[in-house]
Amino acid sequence: MNPEPFLQLDRVIHEKGRLAIMSMLAASAELSFTELRDALEMTDGNLTTHVRTLQETGYVSVAKSYQRNRRLTTLSMTAAGRRAFAEYVSLLERIIRQARPK
Repeated sequence: MNPEPFLQLDRVIHEKGRLAIMSMLAASAELSFTELRDALEMTDGNLTTHVRTLQETGYVSVAKSYQRNRRLTTLSMTAAGRRAFAEYVSLLERIIRQARPK
């Protein structure tokens, strides 16, 4: 088995919590912070830390607004995030194909 694909995995996305966030955002145009937090069963602090990492990398954008006089934070995947996630998934598929017995 060639170890090279493993070395190419995007470490930002590969972390379990960030992979879950990216997977959910890949399936939706945008999600609220609360929706992500509740679906992934994360604490506010944990989700905030992961979102900050994804935002600093340019994979996720964060928008703050108000809805019914309450603060609303929404997240969406950027074009760079979509490309990075697609490449990540493609690389995982390559690893899986390589691992299957012939």
